[in-house]
Amino acid sequence: MASTEPASTEHVEVHYDIPAKTKAGVVVNEGPDFRIEVQEVDVPEPGPNDLLLKLSCTGLCMSDVHFMANDWALPKMSAFGVQCAGHEGAGVVVKVGANVKHWKVGDRGGVKPLIDVCGNCELCWDGKENYCPRASYTGLVATGTYQQYIVSPAKYTSPIPAGVPDYVAAPIMCSASTMHRSLIDAQLKPASFVVFPGGGGGVGIQGVQLAKALGHRPIVVDTGAQKRDLSLKLGAEAFVDFMEHGAETSEEVKRVCGDLGAHCVIVTAPQAYKNAISYVGNRVGSKIMCVGLPPAGTTKIEAEPSEYIFRNLSIVGTLVGTMKDTAACLDFAQRGLLQQIAEVRPLSQMPESVQQLRRGEIAGRVVIDFDQQ
Repeated sequence: MASTEPASTEHVEVHYDIPAKTKAGVVVNEGPDFRIEVQEVDVPEPGPNDLLLKLSCTGLCMSDVHFMANDWALPKMSAFGVQCAGHEGAGVVVKVGANVKHWKVGDRGGVKPLIDVCGNCELCWDGKENYCPRASYTGLVATGTYQQYIVSPAKYTSPIPAGVPDYVAAPIMCSASTMHRSLIDAQLKPASFVVFPGGGGGVGIQGVQLAKALGHRPIVVDTGAQKRDLSLKLGAEAFVDFMEHGAETSEEVKRVCGDLGAHCVIVTAPQAYKNAISYVGNRVGSKIMCVGLPPAGTTKIEAEPSEYIFRNLSIVGTLVGTMKDTAACLDFAQRGLLQQIAEVRPLSQMPESVQQLRRGEIAGRVVIDFDQQ
């Protein structure tokens, strides 16, 4: 016979043994010839308003490569005393600062491209904290997620809901949140054709899933059987292989987009900027969403003013996602609308995986599991 006693609501305290040292992928020879070495570094101590997270995994993002190569005309990581890149981390809270009220040990949390914002400027108040002038970039001015134990301000750590595995949550922190922000800023009508040049990569493939979930018609322009299969599996309506179609790629994109062209082109691969405008074809009112950041001084988007005027063409830049974007993407994942895009690899493979990412050899995302050696 079942007990009629009420279920206990007593909080069970969780405790973690925190080591003195932690595993980390440390950048060596910062600059064009950088490499990653797996080392042991000191475990940091959280401040009164911080959390100490033990990350189970980190995603590898092309932005990490730019920070380590120092080709974005930004100060070096080492100028801030940072030796670990990374900004896609998912794990568990193992210690809370003295002033922290709404987090507890054992909660799951994620670290994003911005590790903190001021919360006290017009942009933060207006839901645009991703442009906060006092924002701190994870893996550049603060230790990134290539380090297993990491300090994160409690107010800007993202709670990870039940049912969303860490391997899914980690890439959401950057790639999915960034794509969600771009799609929202594009202000598209339902069933719009959205073209993703380089859409077989880690950021673009999240955009494909989100565009599908939002009721749009995603088209991927990329090359290779692996990226084709992944794109079509995760919701792309068509895959246009630029190696196969060559000079006729734009015409093929126009054809699959209702014989007119794209309503929106979201550029995640910087090398695709040179062809982005051609993908809108004869469509009026299209938008080019600029997401991928090329090395400084290497790329321009050029067109005759008449192309903008007669076709009501807009060029819009979007940065990383906000806290709200991340929460929305985690909700999509909880509902099964954002699936795992990541190949999971052990920590020992981090150095070569970063170089493969740099060479453009990875479809989707690679996630490094800190507990797999």
